[in-house]
Amino acid sequence: MRDHYVLRVTARLLIPFILLFAMYVQLHGDYGPGGGFQAGVIFAAGIILYTLVFGLDDARLVLGERTLEWLIGGGLLLYALVGVAGIAFGGRFLDYDVLGSGGPSGQQLGIQLVELGVGVTVAAVVVSIFYAFFDRGRH
Repeated sequence: MRDHYVLRVTARLLIPFILLFAMYVQLHGDYGPGGGFQAGVIFAAGIILYTLVFGLDDARLVLGERTLEWLIGGGLLLYALVGVAGIAFGGRFLDYDVLGSGGPSGQQLGIQLVELGVGVTVAAVVVSIFYAFFDRGRH
């Protein structure tokens, strides 16, 4: 792919917008269509495009497998901690009402944190699966 200048320049221009759109979907998910799963898949698509254009070795420098493992665990842990926080503050598992001082603030905080955990986990899992298949095809 080193000789495909147009493809490389186009990818360098598109990837930041793909990742920015993933952030928009993540943050706008509680008000409209979208959320953690969709944002995670869009973010992973940006990383997959980077891998296809620049190669697996360069992609692993940007987002290595060890980092992906930490992101998978961190996203799951964030989701679980928000659920347990509901129990700790006298509610039920994933009861967002007890997270704030009443009203929609606790709901919004809880939903944003859970969706962030889902988004991080989905993005890291999809990229990990892609790396595994992409690496297998090289050998």
